[in-house]
Amino acid sequence: MAAHAHLSVKSETWRATAKLIATLLGGVLVLASFVAGWLFRESGGEQGAAFYSAVLALVGALLLAVPLWWHAIKTLWTGQLHMDELVALAILAAMVKGEYQTAGVVAFFLLISILIETRTALGARAAIEGLVRLTPTKARRVLEDGTEETVEAHALRPGDTVLVLPGDNIPADGVIIDGYSTINEANITGESLPAEKSAGDEVFGGTNNVTGALRIRVTKVGQDTTLGRVRELILDAERTKIPLMRLIDQYASWYTPVTLMVAAVVWFFTQDMNKTIALLVIACPCALILATPTAIVAALSAAARLGVYIKDVTNLEWARKLTAVVLDKTGTLTTGELAVTRLMPAPGVDPAELLLTAASVERLSRHPVARAIVSTADKARVPLREASDFEEVSGKGVRARLDGQVVQVGRRSWVQECGADLAPLAGEKYAEPEGLSTLYVTRDGRCLGWIGLEDRTRPEARQALDELRQLGIRDLIMVTGDRWSVARRVAAEMGCSDVQAEVLPQDKLALVDALKKKGHTVAVVGDGVNDAPALAAGNLGIAMGAAGSDVAMNTASVALMSSDLRRIPFLVSLSRATTRVIWQNLIFGVSFILIVEVAIVFGNVHPMLAAFLHTASSALVVFNSARMVRFGEHIESHAPRRRDEQTAPEGRVALQPV
Repeated sequence: MAAHAHLSVKSETWRATAKLIATLLGGVLVLASFVAGWLFRESGGEQGAAFYSAVLALVGALLLAVPLWWHAIKTLWTGQLHMDELVALAILAAMVKGEYQTAGVVAFFLLISILIETRTALGARAAIEGLVRLTPTKARRVLEDGTEETVEAHALRPGDTVLVLPGDNIPADGVIIDGYSTINEANITGESLPAEKSAGDEVFGGTNNVTGALRIRVTKVGQDTTLGRVRELILDAERTKIPLMRLIDQYASWYTPVTLMVAAVVWFFTQDMNKTIALLVIACPCALILATPTAIVAALSAAARLGVYIKDVTNLEWARKLTAVVLDKTGTLTTGELAVTRLMPAPGVDPAELLLTAASVERLSRHPVARAIVSTADKARVPLREASDFEEVSGKGVRARLDGQVVQVGRRSWVQECGADLAPLAGEKYAEPEGLSTLYVTRDGRCLGWIGLEDRTRPEARQALDELRQLGIRDLIMVTGDRWSVARRVAAEMGCSDVQAEVLPQDKLALVDALKKKGHTVAVVGDGVNDAPALAAGNLGIAMGAAGSDVAMNTASVALMSSDLRRIPFLVSLSRATTRVIWQNLIFGVSFILIVEVAIVFGNVHPMLAAFLHTASSALVVFNSARMVRFGEHIESHAPRRRDEQTAPEGRVALQPV
């Protein structure tokens, strides 16, 4: 399918190039007719000059006019009424009148205008097909005996192992099983900063391996890859129309008959064929036809550059109307990964001893809490010890033997049940702060202290919410199934207008429905997995970090490939800017037609000048829309600070955000 689409774009590009060459050739012949009239006037007299000039103009005009006439005949034969028939009729009238030069010039400028429109559409499609060409055609498949073979990328199957060398594009979605490298994922996530990847990390087909050699186990191939899904999203968006576009199509059917009646009235009262031809040329509303699609294509391109993929262009309409945003906490406002942020050792206990004891036991567990503690010990370069007799008590904690002593790491209530003495932690100094999850560490019943963990907020989240408020969206509501203490802390840090904690999926749906009943246009922002029902319920569902997630691609209206929340205010601003550009184009197109038609009726606008003005108006609309391609260039990828650049208050552990 991808190959077929690629060939289609190539063939259409070739046809457009051939039309351009024929148009330029016809234009040269028409131009030569003007030169011939001047040259042969000196040697052959007026009659000879007129003959040579007429022959050149006739050949050039026919070369230019035949494609327009053929297109008009085809549309009429199929029972459709297109606005290009006006131009075809104007050129035919000029030819019948014997104004070959006029017919040639009019046809030339009109064809140039059509070619501008065609090249604009082909440029957008070629950019989309460029996504497909990012995926290499060949891949190095690793066989069971360790040898390699070069195969076609489309021959890969899930479960295959491929070798990707530095500088290669990754042939399919997969998981790294060996190696470490820097991957440039800008074409999918919109993040200009490369991502560091190692064993166990997910990679996407079409992204570029910058530094190290990788062995990757293939999980998705072809159209099922993230890049394939992205391409389908863009193509689907291009096929849809916003209400304004459908409105123009609705009135196109009567535009041509009305224009023909106006032209007939002008001819009846003026008996001036030049005015009638000029009016038909100007009335062809290429500027109006180009007004909306060129702006939409430019907006989709700007969004895709930042990893924002819009399923349906009608979602651009919803984005500019938003009045409330409902945000999930875990994985959206926060990273979704626990981190140790505080160590509180008991009197006489060294913080390193507290961390060493907990991490030595927790490294035998796969729980997210255990990974956070072990990661902190690794970053603090604390040497761990071997533990034995490991036991994990579901929902309570872990127990093991370390240096012959029984160590427990878990909830306060559990260690107390097991007979631990927490008296050394009495007093306000050792009280658990609100919003932290705490694990107590004991050794043979003696409490060593507690470790505080929290789900860190995303560094750019507060800035994103501030930008939404500046855009006039005041209702920013955080919802979470987490405890109220944690929810209040995150909501206060983010500056949310409201917070709902300890909610179930059906509660999120009820909240969205209640906001819509109050007249709000609601966007729901989540990770696209456990938030799928709420994403579908909102006027606009935005899935964060959708790269590689089929659920996010399927349920959300908008898929953000990265987890940078600043893409949301960008989307709202893009929607509003696109609407402004569309209205600018439409107002200009309508005003241009009315003003020039009045000038034709009451003045002396020659058909040649009308054709030039028509082409100029189309070009202005295209250039005005093209400005949208650069929209959002001020947004930079978020770069987490290095560990040595970070500072933390006393008693806290500074970590590099993931």
